Amino acid sequence: MPAAALEIAEFTSTLRYEDVPPAVIDAAALHLLDTIGCGLAAHALGVATEGRTAMAEMGGRPEATVIGVDEALPAANAALANAMLCHGLDFDDTHSGALSHVTTVTGPAALAAGEACGATGRDVLTAIVAANEVVTRIGMAVSGRFHARGFHPTAVCGVFGAAAAAARLAGLDAERTARALGLAGSMASGLFAYLEEGTATKPLHPGWAAHGGLVAARLAALGAEGPTSVLEGRFGLFHAYVGAEPGTVDIAEGVADLGSRWETLRIAYKPFPVCHYMHGSLGAAAEATGGRTFLAEEIADVLVTIPPAGVSLVLEPAALKVAPRTEYEGKFSLQYCTASMLVRGHAGVADFSAEAIGERAVLEVAGKVRHATREYTSYPESFPGAVRVTLADGSVLEADLAHQQGGPANPWSADDVRAKFRANAALAVAPAAAETLEQSLLALAAHDDVRDVSSLLRLGGERQAPGTAGAPTTGGLDE
Repeated sequence: MPAAALEIAEFTSTLRYEDVPPAVIDAAALHLLDTIGCGLAAHALGVATEGRTAMAEMGGRPEATVIGVDEALPAANAALANAMLCHGLDFDDTHSGALSHVTTVTGPAALAAGEACGATGRDVLTAIVAANEVVTRIGMAVSGRFHARGFHPTAVCGVFGAAAAAARLAGLDAERTARALGLAGSMASGLFAYLEEGTATKPLHPGWAAHGGLVAARLAALGAEGPTSVLEGRFGLFHAYVGAEPGTVDIAEGVADLGSRWETLRIAYKPFPVCHYMHGSLGAAAEATGGRTFLAEEIADVLVTIPPAGVSLVLEPAALKVAPRTEYEGKFSLQYCTASMLVRGHAGVADFSAEAIGERAVLEVAGKVRHATREYTSYPESFPGAVRVTLADGSVLEADLAHQQGGPANPWSADDVRAKFRANAALAVAPAAAETLEQSLLALAAHDDVRDVSSLLRLGGERQAPGTAGAPTTGGLDE
């Protein structure tokens, strides 16, 4: 059996736009729209802009557009800057089986690589689809095991997708693409260490993956060699990162149906700008309360239930989770987010400011949140969860969601995705500019030069100063 990297490279280097079902192309375009919207909101709020500033300071050949910047940057650096922005609010899509954010890596990587070579919109969309299929299958092969070892799959798996997209857009053949994947393996990184202190380190992960993928593809184009056994080999990714012995991870099965099964269709949107492990129980809280809000003294007890795998990320250590030290730590506290839903009626972008995370009434309720775990049959295909709220008068409100909103089993419509984009884009640009960008991204396949669309990301005089725009009151569609 050929090495998995060779199988992947053969697929990604030969995939044609015409080979991709229209529904998959449409999904890729919608996910790109959603991801860019998240980046626009982060730009407006001044979140995760450090990568953009650092890359601009480095200068270099003007090859690709960065959100909110008039001057183009080298493609790899633009990919890093945009990927950081698009992941800054933790509002971007996730594939539950791979436990990886996807388009925040593949979108910026493909856009930057496409701009650098003057690719068509069709070429870029095809590259995004190819990259999505790579990221998800590598993550699915060891679902949950990267997390267990403290590695972030978005970064570890994402760099391979970015390399595949960049190699395809550069016209590399299957052999050189496989070498690019082999090189990308030495760039795979991303630690969950930020959870210890609540630091906003995580946005760097997709940025570094997108950057590394473009660099790996360029090195391979110049003749640099990477091992084709990079995934399943004796010293490959699965052995080094999850301790798997050679032959114990069946990646071959995962790549055997490339081109016939499309994981792009199973990437989930986020209604809330928080860790996806919370979405089932947060959705359950919204359903149980029906929009009703509560005073802290009206709530006696709250029990949230999620799959065991999410506990270490969003519920423990409880002493820290009940009172987040930083805005970013709040996005990984189910206690705080549940309390926000109950007291404010939402857990959205505006609920993760320095002022919001210190609100006394919310923290009082957060201290009443207990947790339980359940082996949901819908996990890891979905992010399920439940809530049981006991009120001071003895009445009980409860709900249980086997499938979180926005996932493949409880899907959003295209109109839902557009509404989320518009709410996010409204923080950064005037309505007319947002509408132009929305239409252009959704019609990306019709553009002969992707730069006609990506140039709109500069925002020009339409943009508001970072941090001055208002923020939506919710992360969903009820605003």
